[in-house]
Amino acid sequence: MGRILTEKDVEAAVRGGSVYAAGGGGWADHGRMLGYAAVSIGKPELVTIDELDDDDWVATAAAIGAPASTTNWEMQGIDYVKAVELLQEALGEPLKALMIGQNGKSSTLNGWLPSAILGTKVLDAVGDVRAHPTGDMGSIGMANSPEQMIQTAVGGNRAENRYMELVIRGATAKVSPVLRTASDQSGGFIASCRNPLRASYVRKNAALGGISLALTLGEAIIAADGKGGHAIIDAIVRTTGGSILIEAEVTDKSVVYTNEAFDVGTLTLGKDDKAITMHVMNEYMAVEDAGGHRLATFPDIISTLSPDGEPMSVGQLQPGMRVFLLHVPKTIIPLSSSVKDPSVYPIAETALGISIADYALA
Repeated sequence: MGRILTEKDVEAAVRGGSVYAAGGGGWADHGRMLGYAAVSIGKPELVTIDELDDDDWVATAAAIGAPASTTNWEMQGIDYVKAVELLQEALGEPLKALMIGQNGKSSTLNGWLPSAILGTKVLDAVGDVRAHPTGDMGSIGMANSPEQMIQTAVGGNRAENRYMELVIRGATAKVSPVLRTASDQSGGFIASCRNPLRASYVRKNAALGGISLALTLGEAIIAADGKGGHAIIDAIVRTTGGSILIEAEVTDKSVVYTNEAFDVGTLTLGKDDKAITMHVMNEYMAVEDAGGHRLATFPDIISTLSPDGEPMSVGQLQPGMRVFLLHVPKTIIPLSSSVKDPSVYPIAETALGISIADYALA
């Protein structure tokens, strides 16, 4: 039997998702808006892959853009629902469940409102346990596929006449950048539903149990609330199985917003021979010590926590702030086929000017 998601699950999903946001992953308040709207108007249901038939259609509910930037984005809960409706219309068959491309401050909850309104199940599966910059990284092996996929996008700043609806068919690698451009035109953040696939395919290619991981982590964080920052950080380390690489001050930040709707650059923690460089493409993609030695690389979970135990996004961090750097190696999390796909890495390697695939695929 599935698990009906309730009010108490909303905060757990947001808090756990915020750690897995890996420095990106949207807005916590947007996640709460989606979650509370869903549980107040319906009964979103979380199901495992074993509760679906092999032939059931599963699509990915996602949000596209870089809303850590200063753009004037607007996305309403109903946009996620409309994106699902447009996809079902184009497919000509009902979707049984929605998975998500990644965990994040709001993305962990992307499937909840369509579940409450349309009855699609929230599948306990993710394209990536952590947040990542490109849709391909959460596309569960479809990035390089020549197969025609359907993708939809809905949303935009209404006051600036930027609201749009988009239905596009094509190979994932060719249509994903179109959706990213739409996101930029809409104001920087847009709701999407994409890549309808059979449950049998999802079973083999998604990171199964990824939403439960976020909920369990969130529950541990909430249980530590009120006991101080150290107790929260300890709960995060214990629950994720990760470790704190360094506790240090942010000494430098050079991150720019690109017209591909990415935030790209570096953050430096500490100084001199103790300095650590964090490579940013919306999220934290790699960490190096002062000697250029790689300490962590996507799809490892890399997250910055304030001394109060609050996950800090790239957009929140400023020089002078003290942070704890959390690292959870990829060896202890479920991995999807898309993070093992060499074709998803060149775009990030080009943007960052570093190697990622050598480490990610090792």
